[in-house]
Amino acid sequence: MFLSNRKHSKVKVDGKGIAKRWAVLTLAGVLWVGPVAGTGVLIPLNNWISAPIASAASGSTVKLGEEIITSGATLLKYRFKGSKGTALADIIRVDLQNPYVKLDVMTGKNGQFTTRQSTGGMAKETGAVAGVNGDYFNTSSEGAPIGGQVSKGVLMSTPSDLTGMYAFAVTKDGSPMVEQFTFEGTVKAGDGSSFSLAGMNKASYSPETSGSSYSHSNAMYIYTSAWKAIERPKNSSTTPTEILVQNGVVTQVSENATLNMTVPQDGYILRTHGKAAEYAKAHLTVGQTVETNYHLRVKSTGSEVDPSNLQMMIGGHTILVNDGQKTSFSRSTTSIGGTRARTALGYSRDKRYAYVIAVEKNGNSVGVSLSELQTLMKDIGVWKGMNLDGGGSTTMVTRDLGDTTAGLTFNTEYGTEQRSIVNGVGVYTTAPKGTLKGFTIKGNKTLLIGQTGSYSFKGYDNYYNPFDTSKVQVTWKSSNPAVVSVSGGVVKGAQPGTATLTASSGSASATTKVTVLGADEISSLTAGSGTGSLTAGAKIAVPITAKTKDGQSVSITSDALKWEFIGFKGSVKDNQLTVNTVDAGLKTGYAIGRYDGFSAVVFLSAGGASTNNWENFENVSYPVDFTSNAEGVTGTAAVVQGDGDHANSKVLELSYDMTNGSGKMYAYAQLNGTSGKTLEQAATSISIDVKGDKSLNWLRAELEDAQGKTAYIDLAKVIDWNGWKTINADMSGLNISYPAKLKRLYVVNVAEGQDERAKTGKVAFDNISFNTPGTVGTEGLKKGTAQMTIGQKSMTVNGTPTTIDAAPMTRNGSTYVPIKYVLDAFGGQAKWNAGDQRITIMRGGVLIDLTVGKKELILNGKRKSSEVAPIVLGGRTLVPLRLVSEQLGMTVKWEQETKTITLQS
Repeated sequence: MFLSNRKHSKVKVDGKGIAKRWAVLTLAGVLWVGPVAGTGVLIPLNNWISAPIASAASGSTVKLGEEIITSGATLLKYRFKGSKGTALADIIRVDLQNPYVKLDVMTGKNGQFTTRQSTGGMAKETGAVAGVNGDYFNTSSEGAPIGGQVSKGVLMSTPSDLTGMYAFAVTKDGSPMVEQFTFEGTVKAGDGSSFSLAGMNKASYSPETSGSSYSHSNAMYIYTSAWKAIERPKNSSTTPTEILVQNGVVTQVSENATLNMTVPQDGYILRTHGKAAEYAKAHLTVGQTVETNYHLRVKSTGSEVDPSNLQMMIGGHTILVNDGQKTSFSRSTTSIGGTRARTALGYSRDKRYAYVIAVEKNGNSVGVSLSELQTLMKDIGVWKGMNLDGGGSTTMVTRDLGDTTAGLTFNTEYGTEQRSIVNGVGVYTTAPKGTLKGFTIKGNKTLLIGQTGSYSFKGYDNYYNPFDTSKVQVTWKSSNPAVVSVSGGVVKGAQPGTATLTASSGSASATTKVTVLGADEISSLTAGSGTGSLTAGAKIAVPITAKTKDGQSVSITSDALKWEFIGFKGSVKDNQLTVNTVDAGLKTGYAIGRYDGFSAVVFLSAGGASTNNWENFENVSYPVDFTSNAEGVTGTAAVVQGDGDHANSKVLELSYDMTNGSGKMYAYAQLNGTSGKTLEQAATSISIDVKGDKSLNWLRAELEDAQGKTAYIDLAKVIDWNGWKTINADMSGLNISYPAKLKRLYVVNVAEGQDERAKTGKVAFDNISFNTPGTVGTEGLKKGTAQMTIGQKSMTVNGTPTTIDAAPMTRNGSTYVPIKYVLDAFGGQAKWNAGDQRITIMRGGVLIDLTVGKKELILNGKRKSSEVAPIVLGGRTLVPLRLVSEQLGMTVKWEQETKTITLQS
């Protein structure tokens, strides 16, 4: 959890004085599913969620598959049905009896506290084959765990004096335990006197059982070289006397002041205050010998534990499972409630297996409550287990077979960005170099037509660790060259379907299935910015981005599309559209690129792309105000001189302080009072320069359209950057009536996981532009009124009757009109493709692909659903009347008595 600008005596984590961190995670969209290494395949997420694999005993937890990470460690995948929907869990099961695998604690950078590093960074630095985030910590302090820690058999941090805090440990003989531990230690001077040690390498906090308000008051702490910071610790509310001990002898004393140094490798620093400082002054003088003794004690049994007999130990929070059953929480969980991403540790009844658990929260997983986490742990076989830091911190990394480093098992709440934390649990292989056991193929599991895939052939040994295959000659083969072709080692998607790709070397081989996506799997197809200049010689960048129905975003070369040009002659090559000649008298052009029938469109106008610098804040004449929804939230909104990349520009600056607010809190920069600033033309996207504050808050814009409807634009779900950057946000699906008004730019701190985000900060805005392709072709559009009557082959346009050869009709409760005559009356054009039974309608900045008999349509490159499908009668295409009103910018009136349709534009 993130806490800022708070003294340690004020810090609260769960109502009892503990700081925490949380993480929300997202899955990458595919997952290994297979019983053993080498036989698994990557399956799209929507497939493996429903895979028919045996469920656990309770029925709410379903195992989806597993994959070996290394000898003794296996990644298990589960689906859990909770109160708010489906959650996905990733569990590393470690065989504590396997001599070739071990668990240990990863710490910051170079194994030191106060240095913080991501889970992936610590795993890479230490050579872990897998890992998760670890203990809670106070983010306003230097960065040391709340609980105790033993790494490589060395005590690095002692448990804090807090109620109900559990720790997970493994002894050197491989026996796990989940217990509450206390610390006992003494310092003995050469004169025989002694004083109690309060702890080791601790940040300041508020004790809960000793009665003291300050952890370091009247106390002696020992700081080792594992503590990197010079201050020991900050915000302690006490002035220390520090004693440096090297090789068992006092070498320096700093009375009522900190020693201005880091702790040397050959010694430690005793940090004293009050009564402890008085003892030090009397007994710990330079040259005096010093001896320290300390141990841990199990609270439940009173048994003493020598830290040197532990392989590892990491602190956590409440106990969750005991004797294989859900158990009552050992401390308050109020502030870590809700449905969240979660991290936990536990072990099996026979103590053979340790379970390293991460539950995701993302578009595919809703997360779990603590109670649901208990159920999940019980279902998978945890006999005793505890909670670790979660929410925004939840991060798991695992190494795929054949790979040399561990990567994200699924995306975090912030995509691929991982939070910096104080420690984590790492899984390590100790196996010797083995013999070649098998191969895997790594690479694209899905391709688009014309897309080239990147594939590698990797080996693993009999301990499931990487085996060097750099000198191995590999032959590639496709089971269906019509779908996936292979030529000279280049694998390319040819047509929709599935093929098996085989890599062979001698008698060894590996296979993987590759699916080439057809139009039915695509939700949108975008060509560059979607606009350009209709001028001979103009060159427009048109990189193609396809988004699949399961959420994947795939880049594809524009050469893979079949292009048609309307209003001009041109060409497309290497992601660039070139306008060669423009048809005489035309001011509007359309470049349509088709992928398996699905279309992307570029609108061209003689005046260039309709993108304008709508507001740069250089000459603002309207008022800008700060407002909020919540009492206690304060701040300012003003146009000021910019900095950094915008030092020569004026910007809109929004500062906020939500410290005294509660619930879902907003900080608004409100434009022009309650009126807002008017946007006259229809816009498909907004571009805005934003100076972020890395607060992890939500950034939005609010518009009000011509009908008084409010529309919200998500500029950034998470402000996870510092400094200036340009943000582009889609507006095409907002269904805004223009002219509209931009009323507010604002920051949101939502209630759930609020303690992870900063409550104070400052953002700034500059150079707001709107992409308004809706103005393309308006000079060819007509205003007026037209009337048609059901069953009659006549039409009145602006009072003038005309004959039509297809009458409007009703079928199954829906009204259909002949689109040709609608376009003749109001402007626009249509093209018919008899082979695909497709009609393409172009009017202004709208291009619609309709297919006879299909209820889906493609609108400006995006798949949309419709309640009814177009039909063909007597050689004319009739389209649903609702389509005309909703997509072509016309209003429709229906007269029931006369069966008359009135269209206006």
